[in-house]
Amino acid sequence: MPSTSSHNAKSLFFQHLLLPTGWARDVRLRLAAGRISAVETGADAVADDERHRCGLPGMPNLHSHAFQRGMAGLAERRGPSSDSFWTWREIMYRFVDRMTPDDVQAIAALAYLEMLEGGFTRVGEFHYLHHDRAGAVFADVAEMSGAIVAAAAQSGIGLTLLPVLYSYAGFGAKPAQPAQARFLFDIEGYARLIEGAKRHAGTLPDAVVGVAPHSLRAVSPEQLQALATMSKGCPVHIHIAEQVKEVEDCVAWSGQRPVEWLLDHADVDDRWCLIHAIHMTEAETRRLAHSGAVAGLCPITEANLGDGLFPVEAFLDAGGRYGVGSDSNVRIDCSEELRLLEYGQRLTRRARNVLARGADRSTGADLHAAALAGGAAALGAQGGIVVGAAVDIVSLDLDHPALLHREGDAITDSFVFAAGRSAIDCVWRYGDKLVSNGRHRARARIVQNYRSALERLIR
Repeated sequence: MPSTSSHNAKSLFFQHLLLPTGWARDVRLRLAAGRISAVETGADAVADDERHRCGLPGMPNLHSHAFQRGMAGLAERRGPSSDSFWTWREIMYRFVDRMTPDDVQAIAALAYLEMLEGGFTRVGEFHYLHHDRAGAVFADVAEMSGAIVAAAAQSGIGLTLLPVLYSYAGFGAKPAQPAQARFLFDIEGYARLIEGAKRHAGTLPDAVVGVAPHSLRAVSPEQLQALATMSKGCPVHIHIAEQVKEVEDCVAWSGQRPVEWLLDHADVDDRWCLIHAIHMTEAETRRLAHSGAVAGLCPITEANLGDGLFPVEAFLDAGGRYGVGSDSNVRIDCSEELRLLEYGQRLTRRARNVLARGADRSTGADLHAAALAGGAAALGAQGGIVVGAAVDIVSLDLDHPALLHREGDAITDSFVFAAGRSAIDCVWRYGDKLVSNGRHRARARIVQNYRSALERLIR
């Protein structure tokens, strides 16, 4: 079925469209001011409709450090001893040392372009690079956050901006290292940062600003309590229990494991997103699920860094929610995050279709639905193709070899486990068609800006 070339159609027609109730046939969407104003199933296309064969909701990317996209592939050389997250972190510190706000914008715009081309339509930017190269506060305290907002505007992706509070180098308020100087704020400075970030984000149509204590090792208990007032009504994201050493250090400091300590000392609820949370006991897993918080899982990065595997099956059995994110952006691919999430469980369990939620259930459909709902909740956004939601939609090419003669959940399964991002045709974000034939309309300019930034940063 041919499609028109309009960037801002008033109506879209899909032969196959994934709705909250499942796959539907012959669906007509009416659009108004970037949002869905009507959903008609079993409809007939009309002359002005932009027509496509297959569509599904855009996926939220709940955890990104966009600036790390520039170092993708640069930490894959073995050191003199065994490598780990902690040796990778030293390479990251050296890479960010020279970045200017213009560099951050150029790199983030490229990452966001790739997210859109890969099926993500909103990003949770966990942003902790705040200051100039000397560690001094910019005249505009939120200048680096402004660079992230500018990158989101340039690419068109939806943004949930999560400015990070980072004050210490370890549990017990250990003094920060020189390499961390560009990240650091005290609680008063952080409050000013949040206000500045809101000012910048207000230039975007539906941006959300949340709060993000970096981790239990980077903030004090007193700061975490102070954030409770600042975070009312907005998302709260935190790294936690990513590494075994982190767990051991937390136990040495407090006598408790990280997730256990957090649940005992903070009012964790459905506004919270705990990133990674890999190393939990069975009791912690159940308690986290019962809290209503979303587990933020980043399978590609967690594999790249050797973090370990989140106990997804036990977490779901306890009623938990999860979403996926691209974290270090070493590779950006929505379908691959979902695929690796399932494959990690298969390798551990030596079984198949582990995360399907019952007999005769589609694994791809259950993965996609869970990540869509959990990701949207974590980013303070409305997910799915429903009246009132933003027009964040991905169309698939049903002529792709991996999607031929598929219908219903077989489309989702084949997209996640076989076709991947190569089957993505168009992507709409807030009603604007940003990707056509798999390519972002501003790709040439964004890639050139990225190339210029990398020439300055890598010599």
